[in-house]
Amino acid sequence: MKPPSFMDTAFAEAEAAGLRGEVPIGAVIVKDGVVLAQAGNRTRELNDPTAHAEMLVIREACRLLRSERLPEADLYVTLEPCPMCAAAISFARIRRLYFGASDEKGGAVVSGGRYFAQPTCHHAPEVYAGIAEIRSADMLRQFFRERR
Repeated sequence: MKPPSFMDTAFAEAEAAGLRGEVPIGAVIVKDGVVLAQAGNRTRELNDPTAHAEMLVIREACRLLRSERLPEADLYVTLEPCPMCAAAISFARIRRLYFGASDEKGGAVVSGGRYFAQPTCHHAPEVYAGIAEIRSADMLRQFFRERR
């Protein structure tokens, strides 16, 4: 049996978020093959609109490394980051971004405003989209279907 991938860990966080009633999005930050932080959305639990999975792992990794920059870190997330998270990824100088499903409505990497392509963006990570895209999209569709 193969060990879980970093995206598998992000999916486990997304599933846990969904069980808490949060939108099922999970994220993991990795440096040198070691997970620095992992989290799922907690916006409702914390009454904090900025408590997206990406924001939580960026904050924790920066705290652990005592640095506002993560130039040798990679971020794995189950859904395309929104504008707020894309800006945080840029400001943190994250090296690589891997994400699952695209988000035509709220995404800002390959959809919408494409934050990293803007002239005001100071740093753009390498982007790898569509990692386990179907799994991510199905998880989100099922979550919202159950709430309608």
